[in-house]
Amino acid sequence: MAALPASAEAPRPLPPPPAAGDEPDRLEGKSEDRSSGSSNAESLDRLLPPVGAGRSPRKRTTSQCKSEPPLLRTSKRTIYTAGRPPWYNEHGTQSKEAFAIGLGGGSASGKTTVARMIIEALDVPWVVLLSMDSFYKVLTRQQQEQAAHNNFNFDHPDAFDFDLIISTLKKLKQGKSVKVPIYDFTTHSRKKDWKTLYGANVIIFEGIMAFADKTLLELLDMKIFVDTDSDIRLVRRLRRDISERGRDIEGVIKQYNKFVKPAFDQYIQPTMRVADIVVPRGSGNTVAIDLIVQHVHSQLEERELSVRAALASAHQCHPLPRTLSVLKSTPQVRGMHTIIRDRETSRDEFIFYSKRLMRLLIEHALSFLPFQDCVVQTPQGQDYSGKCYAGKQITGVSILRAGETMEPALRAVCKDVRIGTILIQTNQLTGEPELHYLRLPKDISDDHVILMDCTVSTGAAAMMAVRVLLDHDVPEDKIFLLSLLMAEMGVHSVAYAFPRVRIITTAVDKRVNDLFRIIPGIGNFGDRYFGTDAVPDGSDEEEGGSAG
Repeated sequence: MAALPASAEAPRPLPPPPAAGDEPDRLEGKSEDRSSGSSNAESLDRLLPPVGAGRSPRKRTTSQCKSEPPLLRTSKRTIYTAGRPPWYNEHGTQSKEAFAIGLGGGSASGKTTVARMIIEALDVPWVVLLSMDSFYKVLTRQQQEQAAHNNFNFDHPDAFDFDLIISTLKKLKQGKSVKVPIYDFTTHSRKKDWKTLYGANVIIFEGIMAFADKTLLELLDMKIFVDTDSDIRLVRRLRRDISERGRDIEGVIKQYNKFVKPAFDQYIQPTMRVADIVVPRGSGNTVAIDLIVQHVHSQLEERELSVRAALASAHQCHPLPRTLSVLKSTPQVRGMHTIIRDRETSRDEFIFYSKRLMRLLIEHALSFLPFQDCVVQTPQGQDYSGKCYAGKQITGVSILRAGETMEPALRAVCKDVRIGTILIQTNQLTGEPELHYLRLPKDISDDHVILMDCTVSTGAAAMMAVRVLLDHDVPEDKIFLLSLLMAEMGVHSVAYAFPRVRIITTAVDKRVNDLFRIIPGIGNFGDRYFGTDAVPDGSDEEEGGSAG
């Protein structure tokens, strides 16, 4: 265990973090004179060390996911500058877990402030902040009465649902989506709607009892204890509860002496010995923050994968899989392909005939959905034995940007279809696909999902999109990958990794060249459809969208 030195540097300007304590709003005191409370709070401010200008106090911590993509905007493009690299191998299975950081320490020690400083300094997307505040147990009627009279101990390990914490953290580390409860601290119960978190490169788990469970400790790759002087922690609690909750000094000190301080001495302070790093003075210790960030960056670099290179060297000379279905090459279909493949075709004609092919492709794909026998009555009063869709619902998911051009065709033939989007693009330095953004409908795991991308070369982007759907508990055999044009390499890559995914296309080309362009191919579909400039190497890959 290493104790890091306190830094004399001023903390860096950050988004509003909390300087207040870490336990929830436990006491609902009666309305009191705000003017006296404000005066008390102001006098307490002088007792606290500066924590940075422009910061607003935190009332409580909420679990959240930082997945907004960093981007640059030009006159013609939006360029996403960072994303989540593959977290699986060429077999489609997870090969690396998210890096989990545990932050423990006493109430009001500044754990969440440290967590947000780490997130800001890391400057990587797809960071999940998981707070123990979300995992308080639902109280019984008797316990709720005790809480109403400030007689329930929220600072005891038994107040937390450790089974749910452990199962949630395990799923996040495995790359799965999770649902996290939203705790209502006024009713001491969980709200009906839970929050969905997904896509963690780094997980930061913080709470007063973060190191209180042996199984939980085994899930943490780095354990940090935030050590703040007890007087400072008490003053922070006093300032928060007086200014934000209308309570008097006597009531705050009474609760502190009855529950908070004994819990720290008995349960929290002893866990300091299991920490890898002890950070004195919390958020003011920028030296400690920098050292932690350097270590996390080195761990992330060691876990990087090269998926596209593995795909390019695999599955050569294999017969096309049985899960592949190619639209029958009628003279009409071949004629439309001739038009859209022709480099001299105008943009208007390219769009028109692409849309015709999309409609045919989607109509063909719908025939693979499950149907069951049903009987209806005709207007003439006669029975007709027919077929009806045997699933719950159909959801379309487009891989941006080219995949979204297929959405109108899907909406035209599927009434009330739900639509989700996934943004994947190629990292120009590594050549690997990166996940930048996703929006999926709720309860997508119950649906048949039509995954749409206009071209698939190596299959790297398609594999990433399928992996996202699997992480959201969509069964593999309920996923249908649709593309206007695919290369044999892409077909083999997806089929090898996900043998139960149905692959449907209008044509399959033989080769992919060294730049991962389909040969003879169709060019960059997104550029030709949207009328944007081609990327410098002229590849089929979408600079601002699909990675092929």
